[in-house]
Amino acid sequence: MHLTIKGKQLDVGDALRTHVQEQLSHTVKKYFRDTIEATVIFSKEKNHLFKADISIHVSGGIVLQAEHEANDPYPAFDVAVQHLAKRLSRYKDKLRDHRRNEPTAELTATYTTLQGEDSEAEGGTEPVVIAEMEMQVQTLAVADAVMLLELGDMPALMFRNAKHGSLNTVYRRKDGNIGWIDPESIKKK
Repeated sequence: MHLTIKGKQLDVGDALRTHVQEQLSHTVKKYFRDTIEATVIFSKEKNHLFKADISIHVSGGIVLQAEHEANDPYPAFDVAVQHLAKRLSRYKDKLRDHRRNEPTAELTATYTTLQGEDSEAEGGTEPVVIAEMEMQVQTLAVADAVMLLELGDMPALMFRNAKHGSLNTVYRRKDGNIGWIDPESIKKK
């Protein structure tokens, strides 16, 4: 496993690096043997709390994320790892049951946030380029898409619906529930 440990406005010492490496490798190896890479970022927030942000890429294209804030970096990391372990254990059986042997056709989608022009008349600025990445649009059942949305702690996920083949989106609503956009259901009405 390729592990990257970074600190933003914070020096990550050898003791913390060793602690992170031992805890994370132990927790992840319980559930996934072939973890590709992991990134842990520690930062000092405005409210004088330390934030630990963990992102793990495991085989099968699954990205898991967890974060937590605390008064010290060690407890912030430990609680974030516990959240990660709960998520892994909750979905390990689902992942094993939902594996399919047939090959699935996948599309590649590019996600980009473009930098806008400053608008002095409106008194604000448009979004700035944050990231550009390519992701596979997988063919999934709706339940599998919701599971991947929760595993990755993502705000939205686009997928090809295994039932009828059209593109669908599941997203996290402001009230905490999951929303589902299915244009194919509108055509049937």
